[in-house]
Amino acid sequence: MSVSVIHLLNDTQVEDLVVLYQTEWWSKGRTLNDVRIMLENSDLIFGLVDDETGRLVGFARVLTDMVYRAIIYDVIVAGDRRGQNLGKRLMDAMMTDNVLANVASVELHCLPEMEPFYEKWGFVPNNSGTRPLRIRRGDAPIASKASA
Repeated sequence: MSVSVIHLLNDTQVEDLVVLYQTEWWSKGRTLNDVRIMLENSDLIFGLVDDETGRLVGFARVLTDMVYRAIIYDVIVAGDRRGQNLGKRLMDAMMTDNVLANVASVELHCLPEMEPFYEKWGFVPNNSGTRPLRIRRGDAPIASKASA
C-alpha cells in the first residue's frame, strides 16, 4: 500500500482525523467542529493518505513564526498502520519541508519512551535550563465553550 503526503484535508479526511484523535489519551474527546477550527489556524499541515482508499492514516501539524520558532503537534499514525515506517515518513516530510527546514528552533513534546524515535531527526531534551510552562483552562477547547 502506498501513501502520499498532503497539506490540505478534505471533509472525509478531517473526519478520519477526528477518529484518529479518539484513539489517543492526549487527544480523546476532540470534536469535529473544534478540529476544523484547529486546522484553519495551524500554519503547516502534514497528512499521510492511503492512495487506494483516500483514508487519512497519519497526521501532524506545526505552529510557527516561519523564522525563529516552530512547534510540532499531534504526530499520529493510525493503529492499524503502525510498524510500516509511516511515522518516519511523516517526520521526514516535516523536517525537509522548505519552510520548516529554515526555522531556527523546532520543538515537540513527547513521552520519554518516544525520545529515541525523535532523536533520529536531531531532537534532544531541552537542556537550556528553561522549562515549558502552561495554563490549563479545563479539558474543553475554548471554541466548544463559546458555542455552548
